[in-house]
Amino acid sequence: MEQLTYERLQDNLKRLKLSRAAEILDTVAEHAEKDKSSYLAFLDHLLEEEVAAKEKRRIQTAMKTAGLPAAKTIEEYDFSFHPQLDKKAVMDLFDLTFISKHENAIFLGPPGVGKTHLAISLAIKACCHGFKVYFTTMDTLIKKLKENHTRKKAYLTSSLVVVDEVGYLPVDTQEAYLFFQFISYRYEKSSTIITSNKSFGDWQELFDDPVITTAILDRLLHHCKVINIKGHSYRLRGHTFAKHLDLQGGAEMINTSS
Repeated sequence: MEQLTYERLQDNLKRLKLSRAAEILDTVAEHAEKDKSSYLAFLDHLLEEEVAAKEKRRIQTAMKTAGLPAAKTIEEYDFSFHPQLDKKAVMDLFDLTFISKHENAIFLGPPGVGKTHLAISLAIKACCHGFKVYFTTMDTLIKKLKENHTRKKAYLTSSLVVVDEVGYLPVDTQEAYLFFQFISYRYEKSSTIITSNKSFGDWQELFDDPVITTAILDRLLHHCKVINIKGHSYRLRGHTFAKHLDLQGGAEMINTSS
């Protein structure tokens, strides 16, 4: 490649903000010359690399904006640790149709069974497919709800909001009402994923108000897929005292969509 042409090409690629193409121009050109590729094949390879790089940056930005605490994928989830968990029920969520239908998903189970891992994996998949995602813990969400806010807040407007650790800390009546307003605003407009270590029967005690609890569950469960995971903590596997925990293995999936 002539030096003048090369320099002009590099300059134009940078002006067009095709940074990946500019970075690999030499390598792609060398391969094209060696393989005697056509001009179209050379250009196709260069642009494919640029598109892939832009898509990777888009996903990374979306994940960062979502506030995801870690990058956990469904491929990393150890289904063998919970052999009675209905893998198909879980994997059905990953077609993301529940988001387009404005349905919810709830993962219930004791600490360490992978509720947050599955929720994050779904959030990442949603980011990859262009959905706006927001991740928060229940404690952080309550603090934000107490602040002055508008309806443009990400935890209200995102296509998918993940609320992790519902039930780990007590909630007073005012906080329960704020959470009810949050659920009501998103009801049948967008999707929410909840992870909780409490069964629904314990939510009345959690929210300290049977009326508000019923109202929250009524809206959450109307269009919802619930996966109840039972078993030992994956994080405590191998620890001697974990063998003495009185936990039953297995899991069940409840579909409450209507």
